[in-house]
Amino acid sequence: METPKIFESEYRFCCILWEHEPVKSTELAKLCREKLGWSKATTYTVIKRLSERGVVKSEDAVVTALVSKEQAQTAAVDELMEKTFDGSLPAFVAAFTRRGLSAAEAEELRRLIDAHTEG
Repeated sequence: METPKIFESEYRFCCILWEHEPVKSTELAKLCREKLGWSKATTYTVIKRLSERGVVKSEDAVVTALVSKEQAQTAAVDELMEKTFDGSLPAFVAAFTRRGLSAAEAEELRRLIDAHTEG
């Protein structure tokens, strides 16, 4: 199943949800007012929209995520890589590393590549 698209403001909402779930919708509305400056109506609209797309579930006024933070991040990176780098992972990594890497970052990337290399 493909991860549903989560737009930037929705992602900020989801970050709050992931940190506090399961959470009552009234409490989530308070958190969104504090952290995002949203009205209660805006929060409920986003809950409804994300529920319709299969990102969250709201049952008995309790909201939970159906998409994990890792799934959302992977989908966003995949979209960026496809749109900006024609789906080329080496081109994506080359652009990402142009800013320079510390020795620790380079070692961590080597470890990740080794752990995920096929064969």
